[in-house]
Amino acid sequence: VQLQASGGGLVQAGGSLRLSCAASGSIFRINSMGWYRQPPGKERELVASVTSSGRTNYADSGKGRFTISRDNAKNTVYLQMNSLKPEDTAVYYCHMRDINWNDYWGQGTLVTVSS
Repeated sequence: VQLQASGGGLVQAGGSLRLSCAASGSIFRINSMGWYRQPPGKERELVASVTSSGRTNYADSGKGRFTISRDNAKNTVYLQMNSLKPEDTAVYYCHMRDINWNDYWGQGTLVTVSS
């Protein structure tokens, strides 16, 4: 299984970015997909996740600003990030969990928000 993430980059505070992550390979059945991030010098943390039934979960830091969505037919998850802040600067990792509770990670995409 491979997770290919894209969409990171440099943006000014208040701007927007959209991250995409496509899963490919021998995917059994996906339970959930989501995004984690690791700010410089900090531990990895959940940003948002969405289950196969569409149930979403957001970290408090992104509520009202970030929207996660999923295209089950394409095994793709998206993260729309609006009103970005410098503290959103991090490497963002795509995550997938299958129904056997196997975890898979993408390679990470850097998001830098300048003040």
